[in-house]
Amino acid sequence: MAATIQSLLEEISGVEDPIEELQSLKTALLSIPVSALRDFVSGQRFDVIFTLLNTNKREQVELCVDILERILIALNPLHLVQNCREKLQEGLSHPNDTVKILALTQIGRVVENPEAITEILSNHDILHAVILCIGEERIAVAKQAIQSLSKISHSKPGLDKLFHSDLLEVMKEVMAKSDIIRYRIYELVVEISSFSPISLGYCANSGLISQLLSELTGDDVLIRATSIEMVTTLAHSQHGRRYLAQQGIMDKISNMIRGAETDPFSSLYLPGLVKFFGNLAIMDSPQQVCESYPVFLNKVFDMALDPDPVMIGVALDTLGLLGSTVEGKQVLQKTGENFKAVFMRISQHASSGATELRVRSLDAISQLLTLQPEHQTEDLLSLTESWFHLLSNQPMDMIRNISTQPFPELHCGALRIFSAIASQPWGQKMMISTPGFMEFILDRSTGQSKEAKDAKFELVGSLVGSSTASEILGSQNYIRLKTYLKEGPYYVSAVASVSTEGAD
Repeated sequence: MAATIQSLLEEISGVEDPIEELQSLKTALLSIPVSALRDFVSGQRFDVIFTLLNTNKREQVELCVDILERILIALNPLHLVQNCREKLQEGLSHPNDTVKILALTQIGRVVENPEAITEILSNHDILHAVILCIGEERIAVAKQAIQSLSKISHSKPGLDKLFHSDLLEVMKEVMAKSDIIRYRIYELVVEISSFSPISLGYCANSGLISQLLSELTGDDVLIRATSIEMVTTLAHSQHGRRYLAQQGIMDKISNMIRGAETDPFSSLYLPGLVKFFGNLAIMDSPQQVCESYPVFLNKVFDMALDPDPVMIGVALDTLGLLGSTVEGKQVLQKTGENFKAVFMRISQHASSGATELRVRSLDAISQLLTLQPEHQTEDLLSLTESWFHLLSNQPMDMIRNISTQPFPELHCGALRIFSAIASQPWGQKMMISTPGFMEFILDRSTGQSKEAKDAKFELVGSLVGSSTASEILGSQNYIRLKTYLKEGPYYVSAVASVSTEGAD
């Protein structure tokens, strides 16, 4: 096969229109495992393929990219950068975006290698060209550039190169091109900042983070919405949250929620503000966040009762997130009648309306009702049981009716609610006292999609895994459930059919 590749390379060099030969070379390279290709390509020169990139013939360029992708991935990153540095740099300014993406992807491989990265850090022109790629029109090129630069910042020499040289000015020049490109630079800065407290320090000292934070309260509501998303991402790390608290951002966002009531355009950015605190509550402490910023939970309740489906959706997701933790459940319960009204409204959304909102309602209910065995104290079991009874006068029938509707996502959402209560003794008692419910669980003819079978299997698993199920459900039902579990989610029982010759 090596001889075939060598002869194809020679053929390609000698023809004017090499499409057929390039296709043959691509096929030959793909037929060899990368590990076997490595030894062969390391000693070869593929200059002819790089040269053939210099054309406006799209098919030729794309074939060359496919070939080079296969060859370069087989090369050791250090060997790659030492032997193809100039070719990579040329690729970064190639008019065809697929060539740029190829070059950026390979640079991304190089900078992950501790030996090879120094070759890139010492090449100012390559780094300059990578930053310019963030300003390219095609998002795929920009994303690859952001990824490569983010990897570079994982080391102190990389941070020094990006933020303590004129490359910082290059970033600022690129971000001045448009709002979209400015936010791509912010995306890079947030990604770098999230890596470590040290990298956050570099980004903060550059002035780029304070510039991002100032846009939270800018005049353009769409830019405001985008900046909130960026700040929420920054808050995913502990050192990021600490920095934002020091800058007074939590108070600022709390005030923005309060001020949204008088802003006719607040629906464009309000969901982002709520999501920010929702994420903050889960990462830190629901109680602490809800007590420190009461406007957050009040607004979530308002949104749940709002007629706007967008607002309802955000409220459902946030309440599900909060209610997935024990502390979040306790915070919600403390609000008394306020949460009861909201929970009953969620039940209404689950029962009727647009399918998407019904599914999100069912997911929120299952998260709110889920209680892991280690958290099943008398008080918490009483709490989840009281919430379940808020769904309707006949909550078991209500959820089962939803599960029989001809929409797979509703069927699975309803089963997830049954799974949530299946590990709790009160839930098991309701199941066994509901006529026909055990037959419903064990009936494999309902819900034929893979997702439905998986959801049913999860429900059976929740019951079998509970220490109280055998006693509450009875040994006969428990054995049938264990058999179902043993047979697996996709089991089909064999049905014998007998045909009689001559029968009508």
